[in-house]
Amino acid sequence: MDNQIEKLLYSREDAAAALSISIRSVDYLIAEGKMTTRRIGRKILIPAGDIKRFARADHPERIRTSGKVRHEEQLYGTQ
Repeated sequence: MDNQIEKLLYSREDAAAALSISIRSVDYLIAEGKMTTRRIGRKILIPAGDIKRFARADHPERIRTSGKVRHEEQLYGTQ
């Protein structure tokens, strides 16, 4: 019997690995509002549902932001 617990939240690194994209691409998706984040202490986590939703859809456009990359406070909604 397998007692694996399904992850509900993923780190940026784990989300990138799960989607086979770079951590920077995950950052761009967060900045563009295509993925949401949750904070637990200093950790920035991405809900599993956002990762699954992104994986189910086609994305013919390139993953990148227009203009400069915003500061971490703006990117992750930290204060």
